[in-house]
Amino acid sequence: MLDLFSIFSKGGIVLWCFQSTSEIFSPSVNALIRNVILQERSGNNSYNHNSLTLQYKLDNEFELVFVVAYQKILQLSYVDKFLNDIHLEFRDKYKNDLQSGHLATDFNFKASFDNILRQCEQWAKSQAKLPKQMRTFEDSFKSKKTVASMIERKGDEKNKKTVKIVENKSIANGKVEEFDYEDDVIVANRAKLAQKLASKGKKDVKKSPKSPKAVVENRTKKPRVWELGGDSRDLPTLDFSTDKEGDVEVSADTQLVGQMTGAIRDLEVESDDSSSEEEEQGKPSPKKTGGMFSIFKGLVGSKALNEETMRPVLDKMRDHLIGKNVAADIANKLCDSVATKLDGKVLGTFDSVAKTIKATLTESLMQILSPKRRVDILRDCLHAKQQGSPYVMSFCGVNGVGKSTNLAKICFWLIENDLSVLIAACDTFRAGAVEQLRTHMRRLLALHPPSAHNERCMVHLYEKGYGKDAAGIAAEAIKYAADAKIDVVLIDTAGRMQDNEPLMRALAKLIKVNQPDLVLFVGEALVGNEAVDQLVKFNQALADYSSSVNPHVIDGIVLTKFDTIDDKVGAAISMTYITGQPIVFVGTGQTYTDLKALNATAVVHALMK
Repeated sequence: MLDLFSIFSKGGIVLWCFQSTSEIFSPSVNALIRNVILQERSGNNSYNHNSLTLQYKLDNEFELVFVVAYQKILQLSYVDKFLNDIHLEFRDKYKNDLQSGHLATDFNFKASFDNILRQCEQWAKSQAKLPKQMRTFEDSFKSKKTVASMIERKGDEKNKKTVKIVENKSIANGKVEEFDYEDDVIVANRAKLAQKLASKGKKDVKKSPKSPKAVVENRTKKPRVWELGGDSRDLPTLDFSTDKEGDVEVSADTQLVGQMTGAIRDLEVESDDSSSEEEEQGKPSPKKTGGMFSIFKGLVGSKALNEETMRPVLDKMRDHLIGKNVAADIANKLCDSVATKLDGKVLGTFDSVAKTIKATLTESLMQILSPKRRVDILRDCLHAKQQGSPYVMSFCGVNGVGKSTNLAKICFWLIENDLSVLIAACDTFRAGAVEQLRTHMRRLLALHPPSAHNERCMVHLYEKGYGKDAAGIAAEAIKYAADAKIDVVLIDTAGRMQDNEPLMRALAKLIKVNQPDLVLFVGEALVGNEAVDQLVKFNQALADYSSSVNPHVIDGIVLTKFDTIDDKVGAAISMTYITGQPIVFVGTGQTYTDLKALNATAVVHALMK
């Protein structure tokens, strides 16, 4: 019932292979290698590709991979046992060849394979025939109850409590001992309350006027005047409701102009480690205690790592990652992936368990944050301009994460690189959404007036008001940009919760109808476990509600509010791990120049310190 079984090295050399059908399985195995093994996602030993389920086992000592493939519809209970048995049999039979590195040996493994497969199938049948055994009393939860957990408390009319203490001896003899006692805590609290009320009454008597001639001051609450709060006479100058579009003067900070030319600067994460390696050379380093990996620094020697050896440090690693704002589920998967990758690996004489695990985790995190494909928006925009069509970017996300603000930052960056932009106001739900984009447009035009670009208007706003169909407005905006020879279209959408099905259907419709070149999910760096739920459900909704064979899902991530988290950078790991898509932009402030590119090295360093 197995379609494929293969043993190959991590270098790509196939040592032995069994195939029951003439179907070509290389695309599925390549997908497993590309999407799981190379991306450090080996915590789960199964992977689904098309109609196949692939289960695998890694041998880290000899750098081997054992892969089994079968139809997804089948439920084979013996596959895990089969992989373990075949792994041990192959190691024991060809241990000398593997240690010597003779991978070109003709491995005659057919007889052993058939024997182990037959034994595992018979074992699965015997397990299916066995009736389910009831658990004993010692295995039940009730047997683990203590005497303290069996105490029952009941109140009576006199505010007394009867405590029934049930012991094993009393149960055996059929006796239950009862003890009555008065709750001293309630009595003491009542006495304190009575004393407090009595003292308060005396104070009120002293404060009462002794004669009817006493004058009581008329105390009127005065409004609080805040420091630097301004005067109420300035309020009329802050009322813009009656101003027209051309009446508002926008002050331009000319210092911002020219700072965003070219590629976006890399993100810099502050670190507490200010000492450099040059300063530490020649100085005896003090012996440090505590920390994430300190408990295993003394374990050195030539030994093979196993689950029992790594479990304590992996638990500390998981807690450390969760403390850095990595989602709990992602932290567990990362730890499982490290454990799977290092299981059976032999340490060198001067390698410690902690150092090896830390290096492996750092390598895994760098692999996760590294883009799997080329991300060069400026090049794509110029290519679309040469083709005579605008480059379209759509922004989506939940409420309040900063979609419109970061859209304006990206718009400023594009203008700095001499690309004209059309902003499509497709948030037709939130009050003030169009006015917010109009304000950004005015400020951007003040920074880059047409006179500085050969009388060419660099930013436009396409809006149709509120209550309209967002997909239709986006389609009209793209057509308008194509006719007006505008280079880039930025589509601003309404914020929506990932569980709101009608709004998620509307977003899927907008993306399917307009087919943007880039769909960016805007998420804030403050979230932890919620980041996983948001990205999974947004991606799933775009796939389910698009009614397309190849739905357009999320292409990249915009991580906002990064300046508010210090070194709690775990949201970057959580979001990238879920989708496998790169973090294209990072918002770090409130000015147009506060837009950075993700620096994987700096993020991993902040995460591991």
